[in-house]
Amino acid sequence: MTTSTSLQSAPMTSPHVSGDLPGPGSARLLARQERWESSARTYPRHLPIALAEGAGSFVRDVDGNVFIDFLAGAGVLSLGHNHPELVEVVARQLGSLTHGLDFPTPAKDAFAQAQLSMLAPRLRTRMKVHFCGPTGANAVEAAVKLCKIATGRGDVISFQGAFHGSTHATMALSGLVSQKAPVPNTMAGVHFFPYGTADDAALLERALLDSNGGIPLPAAVILELVQGEGGVIVAGTDFVRRVRALTRSLGIPLIVDEVQTGCGRTGTWFAFEQYGIEPDVIVASKALSGIGLPVAVILYDAALDTWAPGAHIGTFRGNQLAFAAGVEAIRIVRRDDLLGNVVRRGEQIADRLAGPAAAPWVRQVRGRGLMWGIELADPEDGRPATKVASEVQISALRHGLIVERGGRQDAVVRILPPLNVTAEVVDTACAILVEAVSACSPRTSSSRSGRNGPPRGVI
Repeated sequence: MTTSTSLQSAPMTSPHVSGDLPGPGSARLLARQERWESSARTYPRHLPIALAEGAGSFVRDVDGNVFIDFLAGAGVLSLGHNHPELVEVVARQLGSLTHGLDFPTPAKDAFAQAQLSMLAPRLRTRMKVHFCGPTGANAVEAAVKLCKIATGRGDVISFQGAFHGSTHATMALSGLVSQKAPVPNTMAGVHFFPYGTADDAALLERALLDSNGGIPLPAAVILELVQGEGGVIVAGTDFVRRVRALTRSLGIPLIVDEVQTGCGRTGTWFAFEQYGIEPDVIVASKALSGIGLPVAVILYDAALDTWAPGAHIGTFRGNQLAFAAGVEAIRIVRRDDLLGNVVRRGEQIADRLAGPAAAPWVRQVRGRGLMWGIELADPEDGRPATKVASEVQISALRHGLIVERGGRQDAVVRILPPLNVTAEVVDTACAILVEAVSACSPRTSSSRSGRNGPPRGVI
């Protein structure tokens, strides 16, 4: 087994995998994890490695294998692993104050002002910031609670394919039936509608405008602009604008869940900017610190500010390390034009994945910015090709690329590169992914590819 000293001395500039996976060191730690850790763990079941260190877009496992990390902490590591400027800022903050509950501090004030500064001026002037427990799910809970208190109403509209978390209330708002099936009595009053097209928006309009439609005026509509866990499904512009117009006309607060799409992931700081709308509540978490330190907020219209003291609290809402890193992350995003890099690398990925998009077992390649998915389906009957997607994920790992799966029946291979990923790393990663898709897709002579599914191609 490679020693920790030799691991840290070797730079990570390209993927390198030697021998079987897991290697002996990873196998030992995975066995210990199996013995001691909860059965709820997920990633090591599909990606059987034990991590030792990371730098930029790369990680190294305990056996010395190097991987391009296009999972990036499920989107948390927006500037990659251990960005040196963020490390320096966190170390400096560590020596002064690490935890401050909800007392005002210089780090917290700077963080709040930095987040507000990323909003358009008209929106910025009417928004307030609420610091939640340090997870996206907690922030979603806070957003829904705020809207219920402010409106005095109890029902919530969500969308099929949505994922908002795995806490008791957030899984009730999520479309994944298997997650909530074992848990009786989840939050009541959630109504699901189809997602993404103008026809879907029209269906919601008819239901809410019909006095005999069966749904009381809700406390909120909660919406992802790109459904990440749902399979990287990008909402149509007409859909989003019609939902916003409808909610505004009926006085229903619109919550946009930007936990995964926020902080530059899609090429603008928040994805809603690309739709020309102004939400009432913005949920943000994951990439706020840029370095994986936990923090979550909701930004919301001051007109909704009906909280009583202590109405939604969390002991770790005063994470000064995350605040300091978050301010520095925004400075780096602006200085290095990382939003521009997201757009350019997104175009590069679309170009590199155009070939696989025509393959029989690829139903669709879709994404925005640095959030992409390859949906795999049987060309004969259109059923999700879960086994093929799993084989693609393992093949990519064996060649030095970490990718995730999601969507219906986990048949969408997903990538979430760091926002500062280079063109060279994207080229290498796409080459590995394209080869994995080609190698794992079963051969077929069918000419009916994709007939039973959505339009083919890159979107």
